[in-house]
Amino acid sequence: MKISKSPVANALKLIGGKWKIAIIYSLRDDPVRFGELKRILSPITQQMLTKQLRELERDLLIDRKVFEVIPPRVEYSLTEFGQSFLPVMNILCKWSTENSDLMEALTSKYPESSKLSIR
Repeated sequence: MKISKSPVANALKLIGGKWKIAIIYSLRDDPVRFGELKRILSPITQQMLTKQLRELERDLLIDRKVFEVIPPRVEYSLTEFGQSFLPVMNILCKWSTENSDLMEALTSKYPESSKLSIR
């Protein structure tokens, strides 16, 4: 990864895109299996989830643990580096909560912007 002079650009290289922050949020408490992540992040496709997970693993934000059982089981969890993003995530969640009325109004006015549903 080429480092920019902009700290925002550097951060967005790691966590930018539609799904990465949602994946990190989903892993904030405990390890989660692939199928559970896919369910939580619906309507993400299996291909997109796999791509995003590989990128997050490559960038050392998440860890992938494979269990040698039949059928194979894989769990994803945040690394120490990934956990270091959680204070930022908490501030983002607080900002979202504090502005939920405005966001709801925007969603009503522009329904195409409300397609992402994260539980």
